This record gives sequence, structure tokens and C-alpha cells, in this order.
Amino acid sequence: MRAVIVAIGVAFLISLFCTPIAIKVFARLKAGQPIRSNLGLASNEGKKGTPTMGGVVFILATVIAYVAGHLALTTLPDAQIAQVEPTITALVLLGLMVFSGAVGFIDDFLKVRKRHSGGLNKRGKLAGQILVGAIFGVVALYFPSTMYDVSGNRTNAETVGSTTLSFIRDIPALEIGKIASVIVIILVVMAATNGVNLTDGLDGLATGASVMVLAAYGLIAFWQYRHWCADPNYTEAYCYTVRDPLEIALIAGAAAGACVGFLWWNTSPARIFMGDTGALGLGGLIAGMAMSTRTILLLPIVGALFVIITMSVVIQIISFRTTGKRVFRMSPLQHHFELAGWSEVNIVVRFWIIAGIGVAIALGLFYSEFLAAVS
Repeated sequence: MRAVIVAIGVAFLISLFCTPIAIKVFARLKAGQPIRSNLGLASNEGKKGTPTMGGVVFILATVIAYVAGHLALTTLPDAQIAQVEPTITALVLLGLMVFSGAVGFIDDFLKVRKRHSGGLNKRGKLAGQILVGAIFGVVALYFPSTMYDVSGNRTNAETVGSTTLSFIRDIPALEIGKIASVIVIILVVMAATNGVNLTDGLDGLATGASVMVLAAYGLIAFWQYRHWCADPNYTEAYCYTVRDPLEIALIAGAAAGACVGFLWWNTSPARIFMGDTGALGLGGLIAGMAMSTRTILLLPIVGALFVIITMSVVIQIISFRTTGKRVFRMSPLQHHFELAGWSEVNIVVRFWIIAGIGVAIALGLFYSEFLAAVS
């Protein structure tokens, strides 16, 4: 627990105090977010030139905090499980975050360079997401762990991902094999990255929602660690078969802490935007959290806000192409309410409430499954 708290604190402080530095640097480099002024959105007023690519800050803060958390982990006396060395789990989770963020960074860089909101074309962005998902999907499924307890006995040989679809845990009847599982991971990465990216559009909206989702996965992973099948001192018949749950909790906590620090500067009126760098990076990490905690089918509930906003875009496109009519005044959904006269702050706070409800329901389902099993 101490390592997780250290990671959260370090990530928060780095993000809180380094974001103003990033604001100055990006402003000097004229890395401002191109704003389309012909949309009629009140939220766009006065935002032209606001520095973008702020996701660089909380991605770096998460990586540094992970290292700090491990330094704290090595000082724990008589650890039950020798989990002090970096693992494949960390490589997959941080890799998904960093390299998904890199795809977003290319998009942001092109926007800034061209002084246009176009950026990386859809095919290029899609190819980048597929490549990142495929690489780390293979790593997650083809490299089993080699975990040892304090007595030197091998206790766990799990992969980060699973060849079985999962809800609260793996569902044995839904065994699909490694190749199909890699495809599922790619689809989850694409869905999560695009979901967070579509949600990013109002000051603090995607950042605050991501904090809730990451905090939920931190709680899930730590609960799994406390009831871990690889722990020789855990004697209950009911446990979770996952890979490195403490690593997952540490990274989720670090990312959540980094986002809270960033939110200080990203909330309305935002002094910096996360850009596609941050949105795709967070989406990649969230996808990795669902995969590594074996809760892939629970992800749509944990990230309910991302799903709702993504579906608003899908519905709008299908309706316009089939009937020529629009269901919403504008998509994504947050802009529909802007055109309906809601203030930006009202939309953000109310959408945060929706995100919180989704997280609460998901945690309730997760814990209720545990209670039902142990009873």
C-alpha cells in the first residue's frame, strides 16, 4: 500500500508543478491548439492559442512515479511476494500509455505545424492504434510471468492478458485462443483511445472522467492483490488469477494522481489542453487496465461516459448517412448541450456525475461478485 501511495503522491506533485513549465515551453514554441471558429460553440471563444500536448506531462509523471513506487517497494520488510523488480505487466501498461500517446503526439505536432485542426489523417491514426495494440497484445499473451515467493518457490506463471473473455474474472466458456485474443485487445485499445479522445473537448472533462476510471481500476487491482492466488499466505478458496496486481494498482494510482495534478491547470478556464497526446495515452492505459485485471467486458460500465459519447457520434453518423437527418445538434454529445445553451462548466460537472455513476455501478458489480462467491 505504501508503494501505491508514494506513486500517487509523486505523480501528483510532478504533474502539478511541471505543468506550468510545460505551459511556458509550449507557448514559446507556439504549440497552440488550432480552434475552428465556425462551429458556433461558446467553449471555443478565447481558447485559440492555448498550449496543447499537455498529455506529455502526466505521461512522464506516471512513468517517473512508477519508478518512485518501486523504490518504496524495495524497502518493505518481509514482503509476502517478491514483486520488487519491474515486470512485463508494467512494460505492457506503460508501453500502451506511452506509445498510444506517441501516436497522439504526432497528430498534435502536425496540427501545430500546419496551424490546422486536421492533424494526422484517420488512416494514419487508425494504423498507429492497431500497431500499438498488436505489439503489446502479443507481449501480453506470449510472455508468462516468473514470480517467486520469499522462499524462492515459483508461485505464478500468468500472462498479462488472457485467452478467455472476462467480466469480473475470466469466463471459462468464452475461451477464444491467442490470435483472437490479440484481435480483441486491438479492438479494446482502439475503442478506449477513441472514446477518451472524443470525450476531450471541454475543459477538464476527459481528465476528470479518466481520474475516476483509473481510480476504480486502482481499487480493483489492489483488491485482487489482497486476494491473489499467487500469494502463498492467502488461504481462502476464493482468489483472483491475475498477473502482478500490485503493479497494476501502482500504475493506475500513479496515472490518476498525475491527472489530478494536471486537472488543476486543465479545468475551466484551461491554461493547457491534454491534446491527442494525453487522450490517446490515457485511452491506451485504460484499455491495458481492463485487459490486465481480467475485466474487459466490465470496461463499458467503468467507462460509461466514454461509451455514451462515442455512441452519440456513431448514432449521428448512421442517422445522417441513412436518413439525411441529425439526431443531435452536434456530436460528440457535449457539443449538443453547448448548442442547447448549457454552460461549459455545467456540462463538465454533470458529465462527471455520469462518469461517477458508471464507476460506482462497476465497483458494485465487482464487489457483489466477491460477496456472492465467498458466501
